[in-house]
Amino acid sequence: MDTILNPLYYAVSWIIVQFHSFFSLIFNKDSGAAWGLSIVSLVVLIRICLIPLFVKQIKATRNMQALQPKMKAIQERYKSDKQRQSEEMMKLYKESGTNPLSSCLPILAQSPFFISLYQVLNKIAGGHEVGVLDQSLVDSARKAHIFGAPIASKFMDSASKVESLGATLTDVRVVTVIMIVLMSLSQFYTQRQLMTKNVDLTVKTPFMQQQKMLMYVFPIMFAVFGINFPVGVLVYWLTTNVWTLGQQMFVIRRNPTPGSLAFQQRQERLRAKGKLKEDPAEVEARQAAEAARAARQQPKRQPKAKRQLAGTGQAQPQAGTGTAKKTTLEKQQDEQTGAAKGKQAGSSRSAKSGQRKGGPQRPKHPSKK
Repeated sequence: MDTILNPLYYAVSWIIVQFHSFFSLIFNKDSGAAWGLSIVSLVVLIRICLIPLFVKQIKATRNMQALQPKMKAIQERYKSDKQRQSEEMMKLYKESGTNPLSSCLPILAQSPFFISLYQVLNKIAGGHEVGVLDQSLVDSARKAHIFGAPIASKFMDSASKVESLGATLTDVRVVTVIMIVLMSLSQFYTQRQLMTKNVDLTVKTPFMQQQKMLMYVFPIMFAVFGINFPVGVLVYWLTTNVWTLGQQMFVIRRNPTPGSLAFQQRQERLRAKGKLKEDPAEVEARQAAEAARAARQQPKRQPKAKRQLAGTGQAQPQAGTGTAKKTTLEKQQDEQTGAAKGKQAGSSRSAKSGQRKGGPQRPKHPSKK
C-alpha cells in the first residue's frame, strides 16, 4: 500500500509542512498549536476543493428522494424477477440522470487523503521520515502536544510508548475520549439535521428509513474505530465533521428540499420580507381561512338557572334587575315543578297498589329494572 499511496504521502506531508512553516511565524515550531492548525488547514483546503462534489451530492440525494416512489413501484411489480427489476432501475436512473454513487462522492474523494494522513502520523509516531518530512521535522512533530496528548499517540497505545512521546497515558486517554465523543456527536447531529429538516415529509419511502438507520450507525462506527486513530487523525476527522455540519446548515437554509420543514421555514421568511411571489388565489384563500378562524368563537356556557329557565320557556331576567327578582322567578319555577310532581305521585298511587305513601315514588335502581 505504501507504494501505491506514496505520491499522496508526499502531497499530504508537503501541504502540512507549508502550513507549519506559516504557523511557526506565530507559534513555537514544536508546539501543538503549530502542528494542530496545520492539520486543520489541510482539512479546510481539501474540503474547499470538494465543494463541487458536495453540490453534486446534494442534487443526487434530492433526485434519489424524488425517485423513491417509482423505485418502490418497480420493486413491487417485478419482485419475482430480480433481473428485470435491475434493468428497470437502471432505466429509471438513466432517464432521470441520477447516479446513486454521487451521494458518496465527497467521502470517496476524501478517503485517500484520510488514509495518507493516518499513515503519515503513524510513521511520525515511529520516528521515521515520510514524504517531505525529514528527521528534524519528524522530531518536531513528535514533541507537539494537543492538550497534553502527542498528535501521534492513540487511545490503545501502551504506557511505555506514550511515555516515549513525552506524555502520560491518562492525558492521552482523556483527550482521545473527549475528541471521539465530539466526533460522534457532530456526525449524529449532521445526519439528524438532514433527516428532520431537509427531507420531504409528504413522501414516506424506504430511503428515509435507511437514512434514519445511518444516523445511528455512523456515530457508533466512529466511536469504535476512533480508539485506533492517532490524535492528529481525530483532529482531522472532527474538523471535517464540523465543516460538513456548517456547510449543510448553509445549504439547508438557502436551498432546502421542496416539501421539507426547512423549505416551509424558508417560504415563511421570504413571505415576511415580501420577496415571495405567490398565486393571488392562494393568498386570498389563505387570508379567508385565517379570517374565519379568527372570527370563530366558542359558545359561552350559561349558568344552571338560565338553562332551566330556557327549558321551561320563561323569559330570562334582564341584566341589572337585581337579586330579588331572580329569586322570585326561581321560587315560581320550584312551585310549578313541585305541583307537577305532586300530581304525578297522586296518579301513581291511584293506579297501583302497594306503593309507598306520601311524596313522589323513589326511582328503581337500574340493576332492578
